[in-house]
Amino acid sequence: MSLKIDSLTKTFGKQVAVDKVSFEIKNGEIAGFLGPNGSGKSTTMKCICGVLARDEGFIEICGIKLEEDILAVKKIIGFLPENNPLHPDLYVKEYLRYIDGFYNKSDNRTQRVNEVIGLTGLSREKHKKIGQLSKGYRQRVGLAQAIIPNPRVLILDEPTTGLDPNQIIEIRNLISDLAKEKTVLLSTHILQEVEAICDRVIVINEGKIVADGTSSSIMKGNREGKQTIYLEFSKKVDKKLLTRIKAVTQVEMINEREFLIEGQSENDLREELFQFAAENKLSLLTLQKKEETLEEAFRELTKKN
Repeated sequence: MSLKIDSLTKTFGKQVAVDKVSFEIKNGEIAGFLGPNGSGKSTTMKCICGVLARDEGFIEICGIKLEEDILAVKKIIGFLPENNPLHPDLYVKEYLRYIDGFYNKSDNRTQRVNEVIGLTGLSREKHKKIGQLSKGYRQRVGLAQAIIPNPRVLILDEPTTGLDPNQIIEIRNLISDLAKEKTVLLSTHILQEVEAICDRVIVINEGKIVADGTSSSIMKGNREGKQTIYLEFSKKVDKKLLTRIKAVTQVEMINEREFLIEGQSENDLREELFQFAAENKLSLLTLQKKEETLEEAFRELTKKN
């Protein structure tokens, strides 16, 4: 495993920010780390990188235990923290040479810096001051500093925050390219981003892991037999008739002919609704099962206790 965490706990005074969090990420895997603000995402990431000291638990990166050799771990981790703190008065190339100096002690550090500048699409901007760059290019600089040591594991905390749609796609493609040779833990609030590039999703809420799996398995598992059906009849139907169907738990009336039906059944609820229509001599224009989205699953998983 590239990343292994067991019972990670971090408190701030009486507040438990991370509560016995455990998960593993395999080599070459992109894992999306989701959770509402204040759920413990950034704290977990900082503990993994050794920026914050954990109170309890076990962290292992590529077979190296964090508490045994924190410097060795930091050499194989690339970290892009939230809000991407940079030095706006430094030139791009100057800044990256400065970062590279922490890892590369040789006199000639130009080769690796130029390589990273090319990988992150900064060639045209390398002689500009960081403060003169657009938000998208500053994010590229942040990614560049994270991959300077050629890390085996990348920890990216909200890498596309504040970017426009075009910039988001550019950074997303860049992360996908980087992940071909690295393991990535990616924190984001953009669920489409998770579905587009992540192999796996880990959801944290109030400091605890509440779901871990593929996007599809989380959406399916969260339903637990719940079904939502859209119905459209050819004429007006009394809502009370629909509420009498055994498996139906809720009926939302869109208009006199259209309804959203929620039900709990091990079988396909559409069969019962079709039978209902036939028995009441009603013509159905639409009978459509509504699949749950990752956004809906996320909202359900992160409801306040």
